[in-house]
Amino acid sequence: MEYLYLLLNLSSISIPLIASFHPRLQFYKKWKSLFAAIALTSIFFVTWDILFTEWGIWGFNSRYYLGYKIVGLPIEEWLFFICIPYACIFMHYSLLELFPKLKYPDALFKIFKYSIVTLLIIMCILFHDRWYTMINFIYAILLIVLVNEVKPLLLKRFIFTFILMLIPFFIINGILTGSWIEEQVVWYNDLENIGVRLGTIPVEDIIYAFTLVLSNIILLEYFERNKENKTSEIL
Repeated sequence: MEYLYLLLNLSSISIPLIASFHPRLQFYKKWKSLFAAIALTSIFFVTWDILFTEWGIWGFNSRYYLGYKIVGLPIEEWLFFICIPYACIFMHYSLLELFPKLKYPDALFKIFKYSIVTLLIIMCILFHDRWYTMINFIYAILLIVLVNEVKPLLLKRFIFTFILMLIPFFIINGILTGSWIEEQVVWYNDLENIGVRLGTIPVEDIIYAFTLVLSNIILLEYFERNKENKTSEIL
């Protein structure tokens, strides 16, 4: 089914795109900042993707995409870096808007962030020869430390919403990695990762999704803050 990867992208973004015009959410007002963030974040993640594809660390099953490529990546993979961040960021802000009183204790936040960073450091030491594990986890460590320093409340809120994002994540990424279908849409060289999977999903993919979405949110928040500052100066 050569349309599968395309359908997964479109199904991921379709409802969030329509719901962006909901009177309470009005997420479309963030589009300028959002797409600027997606464009900048994609420079890093797409470059990473191109290199890892060339090196055989992961690849794509031609059975499940249309067959058109740009710089070695299926066009569906390029769309992935638009559709998935959009859907996840929409979910993040929607949850904060619809459930503003949902929160958890600061003590639990500290446990979460220190446990995550400690575990990632340990994994980097143990699996220093695995490219996907090392680059993925090192970037996550640096990102968490940075955001914790400059925007701790953002990190606290994101950890909460990301846990809820894992529900659609396991569905979409599960299909991409071979759940409920005959073969994998995206295959992985297990010599370059820990080799542990949750269902069919490499555990590294969870951290990859975490950093991909968080990177976009950081930039979006930055652009939105600049926009507000310019508006206040004019007024």
